Amino acid sequence: MIKLLNGGAYLVNGTEIVEDNAESLAAIKSKTGKEVAKAEAAKQTIAYGILADHNTSGNMDKLKIKFDKLTSHDITFVGIIQTARASGLQKFPMPYVLTNCHNSLCAVGGTINEDDHMFGLSCAKKYGGVYVPPHQAVIHQFAREMLAGGGKMILGSDSHTRYGALGTMAVGEGGPELVKQLLNQTYDINMPGVVGVYMTGEPVKGVGPQDVALAIIGAVFANGFVKNKVMEFVGPGVSSLSADFRIGVDVMTTETTCLSSIWRTDDEIKEFYEIHGRKEEYKELNPGEVAYYDGMIMVDLSKIRPMIAMPFHPSNTYTIEELNANLMDILDETEKRALVSLDGAVDFNLKNKVKNGKFMVDQGIIAGCAGGGFENICAAADILKGRYIGSDGFTLSVYPASMPVYMELIKNGCAATILETGAVMKTAFCGPCFGAGDTPANNAFSIRHSTRNFPNREGSKLQNGQISSVALMDARSIAATAANQGVLTPATEFDGELNKYKYHYDSNIYANRVFDSKGVADPDVEIQLGPNIKDWPAMGALPENLVLKVVSEIHDPVTTTDELIPSGETSSYRSNPLGLAEFALSRKDPMYVGRAKEIQKAEKARMEGQKPCEAVAEVADVMKAVREKFADADSTNTGFGSTIFAVKPGDGSAREQAASCQKVLGGWANIANEYATKRYRSNLINWGMLPFLIQEGELPFKNLDYLFVPGIKAAVENKTEVIKAYVVKENNLTAFDLKLGELTDEERQIILKGCLINYNRV
Repeated sequence: MIKLLNGGAYLVNGTEIVEDNAESLAAIKSKTGKEVAKAEAAKQTIAYGILADHNTSGNMDKLKIKFDKLTSHDITFVGIIQTARASGLQKFPMPYVLTNCHNSLCAVGGTINEDDHMFGLSCAKKYGGVYVPPHQAVIHQFAREMLAGGGKMILGSDSHTRYGALGTMAVGEGGPELVKQLLNQTYDINMPGVVGVYMTGEPVKGVGPQDVALAIIGAVFANGFVKNKVMEFVGPGVSSLSADFRIGVDVMTTETTCLSSIWRTDDEIKEFYEIHGRKEEYKELNPGEVAYYDGMIMVDLSKIRPMIAMPFHPSNTYTIEELNANLMDILDETEKRALVSLDGAVDFNLKNKVKNGKFMVDQGIIAGCAGGGFENICAAADILKGRYIGSDGFTLSVYPASMPVYMELIKNGCAATILETGAVMKTAFCGPCFGAGDTPANNAFSIRHSTRNFPNREGSKLQNGQISSVALMDARSIAATAANQGVLTPATEFDGELNKYKYHYDSNIYANRVFDSKGVADPDVEIQLGPNIKDWPAMGALPENLVLKVVSEIHDPVTTTDELIPSGETSSYRSNPLGLAEFALSRKDPMYVGRAKEIQKAEKARMEGQKPCEAVAEVADVMKAVREKFADADSTNTGFGSTIFAVKPGDGSAREQAASCQKVLGGWANIANEYATKRYRSNLINWGMLPFLIQEGELPFKNLDYLFVPGIKAAVENKTEVIKAYVVKENNLTAFDLKLGELTDEERQIILKGCLINYNRV
């Protein structure tokens, strides 16, 4: 299905691949009659052209990007706007869309969810933005329908900000990066590598976009093949895919840890823009005659078969046929792998789902930015037609991604077909993706056409003995399983017809309900603040030296942002920095918050001119040992705080709160072997935290140890490559090395100031 070319490759005339080797340039000359240089060919990718158009630095190696538009949802826009307000925001300088698709149920925490929505509406009026009310659209579907444009760039505060199939290079980042854009600053990155995704053939009946996406994720996640790179979809196979199909593959590229994505465009995409009344936004995009890619992913669409990503990661992939043929072996392997993620906190069993040799599923969900598309739901309706999901434990819920999609499903009869089966149709909502909707029963197994199946999502609370398992599948195979009343079934076994439905977009739905300021700000509007909406607490600048207490030590191969700050019901508190921080690491290390707050007492005492040792007694012994070697270190120049160690933190969501919750609890740093994503590392930096790196191997410290980092302020200022730190134990200092990795000058200043707010505060 998938083949990887590791050494780079040239794409000639969009149809022929020449692997990068000693003979490649001569081979290209024989085909084109032209001399080609690799450096020039690298400029012929679609990605390079779009980045060049948006770069303000004048240096394509060091990019400073200005985006065309911004988008956020209701568990991110409050913190973003509060940060920007604290930094002097007067007006949104570009179109900024505030959608309400995460806390839209308003079911937890009293009035606070709707308070956040009213905050968003008042800010859209005051600063000149767009406000999309709850249940109208999930963030990414609205962006596809109303924001995307050929050759444009969009920045969103959600990791699945991906509109590459429509010719728009989109990036999902933590909130502070949107704050920078709102303050007319830039998105600063090195020129990313570009990896081609060369598609041939066409999918067989029953194979959908999630199947293609999962096959790619399974091939590239573990080896980091596209990490922090741009995935560029090319090749003749692209033309065999509808716009909806391409969108469904594209949104899942986030799970590869790539930076962004872009596709070549054609008449299918032109028609998409025409249907949505925005034909002027279409732009034909193709790579140049000879384009160089840093790697190539070869995808034969005709060989893709229905896939399943087993718990607890989208890269844990098998074909459904393979799983059914090797049930007990694969389930045993999955259970063993889960022991690492779940820390043995619960009795996790999948083999008990096997009845009479068949794997029985408890729940099906088709939802959100990945599953809730028009074609996915129409295909599910065709497969389900005339069938029933039964009256036992199996349930099926379907969430169209926008109200216009829902309306068309009603008009063409697909909604009625689905409802007749015993399934439930619901409004546009992202809850099933992040753990706030259709939470399954303890030990239940849910199959979902959504984006993620990490541990500690979908209602799992290990500390309470609760565990739910989510597997990712395509809507077609979910429907086939539902038609079989919960027996895991690939859609390729469906022998009926899958019809091609014409989509008619009703523009009045948004015109009559969405608030659009047309970019006109009204400074007289008073912002509506609910009682849960709090300002960020004051944060101090980086001191000359640091004493850090290690308050959590995580040795999982990858630590997700869901484990750093849980999603689900805690999302209601994201407009309250201190309230949310109480949940930090709660499902991974319940002792973290108490330990972090304890050492934070020393820093609070220091900032108030008191003695840190009187607030935290053990600090006295630590400082006594430190002064044996560093006599000048004292409370006037030495700060106190916490750090965590994790092997590879930050996979998954763009949520800045994974970092900011640590910061408001007194965190000064993370220490890691590597960072899973750029966006998590950026979040640390923007909240004034040091993104330390330590060489893989046995750690020189352990949990609850104290570390001393002398001269850290000077090290940041002077761009010191290797930073000497010390473990303070039993009146001794034991040295070890840390690194910070590459930092821009602006990032260094943000760390020195203590956070982005301090950096920008007038």
